[in-house]
Amino acid sequence: MAHSVELFFDGEAETAIRSLWQRLERAGVPSLASRTHRRHRPHVTFAMAGSIPPRTVEALRRDLRPLSLPNLWLYTLGTFPTRENGLWLGAVVDAELLAVHSAVHDVLAGAVKHPSAFYLPGSWIPHCTLAQDLTSAQLAAGVEALHPVSPISARISEVGITDTRTGDVELLMSR
Repeated sequence: MAHSVELFFDGEAETAIRSLWQRLERAGVPSLASRTHRRHRPHVTFAMAGSIPPRTVEALRRDLRPLSLPNLWLYTLGTFPTRENGLWLGAVVDAELLAVHSAVHDVLAGAVKHPSAFYLPGSWIPHCTLAQDLTSAQLAAGVEALHPVSPISARISEVGITDTRTGDVELLMSR
């Protein structure tokens, strides 16, 4: 995939996620921070696609402006048990979060190439990735290193479109 719509957190929440990444590293589990571009920031992904054209970027910018972005409670330690095991912190889902997610996808519908089905309404699991591409032993060590997790209250400070190949972010809005 090449573009993703991402929600970035306030400084306090970002620091809390980075602290979890450090706990993983101390336990010998490669965190997302160690496997990605240096500029990588903790976030929740709203949508992912092969490309998001400039006209659609402008429509997102316009349509996001009047929306009230909810604060997130990142609380559930979870895994995606696939061949590329992942460890993540899930957001508590409420009607307000789902409404904003649907509004974003209303703008993207039919306007992007190769949308990822994992992020579409009805399939999406809002989460902040902590580690990915782990062996089963690393996954178990990661859960042990992080459990129990204290809830993180994350205020959305920015929304941007990230080029997943370069890590460059085009901001759509900041608050």
